[in-house]
Amino acid sequence: MERLRKKDQAAGIEARPLTDAQKAAIAEARNFYDAKIAEQEVLYQSKVKRVADLAERETLEQEYRRDRERLSSERDAKIAKIRAS
Repeated sequence: MERLRKKDQAAGIEARPLTDAQKAAIAEARNFYDAKIAEQEVLYQSKVKRVADLAERETLEQEYRRDRERLSSERDAKIAKIRAS
């Protein structure tokens, strides 16, 4: 870690510690999106149990992965925005 900090300093990158408000906002965003991802997981598992066709299961799995990636991307973007402010 120290080596990375020195490298950043040499490159002119300034490290700013997060404020308490930023930390709280990041924690809230993580909790919100973790809950959404967990909700999607439950819905996916429920749908998979009812489907016997392998093609339909594959479609459901692709939708689930897509939704999960979207939520993860939204979460990461929101956290980056909070860190930048």
